[in-house]
Amino acid sequence: MISLTEDKAMLGYELYDSYPNIACFVTTRMGGFSKDDAYSTFNCSPFSGDDEVAVQRNQLKLCNSLPQQPEVLIIPHQVHGTVVRCLKSDFMDLDANSRQLLLEGVDALITNVEGYCICVSTADCVPVVLYDRKKAAVGVVHAGWRGTVAGILAETLHQMNVSFGTQGEDVLACIGPSISCTSFEVGQEVYDAFFRQGYPMERISFFNEQTGKYHLDLWEANRMALIDFGVPDVQIQLAGICTFARHEEFFSARRLGILSGRILSGIMLNKTLK
Repeated sequence: MISLTEDKAMLGYELYDSYPNIACFVTTRMGGFSKDDAYSTFNCSPFSGDDEVAVQRNQLKLCNSLPQQPEVLIIPHQVHGTVVRCLKSDFMDLDANSRQLLLEGVDALITNVEGYCICVSTADCVPVVLYDRKKAAVGVVHAGWRGTVAGILAETLHQMNVSFGTQGEDVLACIGPSISCTSFEVGQEVYDAFFRQGYPMERISFFNEQTGKYHLDLWEANRMALIDFGVPDVQIQLAGICTFARHEEFFSARRLGILSGRILSGIMLNKTLK
């Protein structure tokens, strides 16, 4: 990944570097205004229990750091489900309550509207960002283990196909900082959930003889969903950053608890200059 700011508060993907018509970022823990240890310092999630003013200041810094100011920063209230919301140009015509309702219980966003910066918040779960370079559409996905096993990424790609005509060969996808297979120890019930869904367990898991626990590779499970949709392997970038191992730089719920900060992963179609 590449640094987008001097203080390393925001990172970007090399895969998108040659596409000036989009802005994409991943936040870190650095360079923000949140004071509490579990939120320090660059927490942009309004759903994490952090001080509201600090979150607003962090979001303002984020928007000011982008090459082009977003019309709106859109962050859904995630529930580890599979609801994908397509945001159209009339979204901002709605009143605040109606917009909030549309974003409730949503774990993936897609849009083809310029200036809409769509985001997901994570802290060990997998963020996936999507760009259809032919149809000029973007998507962002929150894929924890529940969402991954339920096919949230496949559903998002399907909805992009339905809404925009997206084809796999035109998609550029990035799998962001999240918990690695080495760190993601799971119980038998989680292993069984993936097994029942037909995942090739020999590819996405291993058994630790010393601890008697399975480990799951959410990165590979989501990469497989991209490949299955027809995304070429060369058009997939894996950040390769484990949030659990690098918890001083990235928020990790397994380290800090649920009441803690979140990484924000976002993508936006820049407005066309007229």
